[in-house]
Amino acid sequence: MNELDYLRRMRSLNRAVTPHRDLWAGIEARLDEAKAAPAERRHRARPWLMAAAIAGVAILGGGIGLHLTAPAGSDAVAASTPWKPSDPRLTGAAVELDAARMELTQAMQDSPDSAALQRLLLRTERQRDRLRNLDKQAS
Repeated sequence: MNELDYLRRMRSLNRAVTPHRDLWAGIEARLDEAKAAPAERRHRARPWLMAAAIAGVAILGGGIGLHLTAPAGSDAVAASTPWKPSDPRLTGAAVELDAARMELTQAMQDSPDSAALQRLLLRTERQRDRLRNLDKQAS
């Protein structure tokens, strides 16, 4: 079969075909069902949306409440004062962490919006807290 035969067969397919039964009645019924279905779905979805909104507000309020009740002043004083551990094995690490904290604080003054510096400062503070916990456990 060559290209000419394919073209002839394709032209023979280009004829109007009448369906065996009337299709419009079924199409209209399905369209009417589809229009009614979203309204029913919306009414079923509203309780879930309301519950999700209430849960979100409760979580947000709890987080803000915890943040406001935390003693911020004691953390700021502890972070700004140099700390000397009672265990001599931890002294070198404490000096290094204090030096790193000071350098990061100076760098934050130059670029206060730097997310990388903020992450490094937070990581340094966490390491310092871990070191304090180790010192408490050792004594």
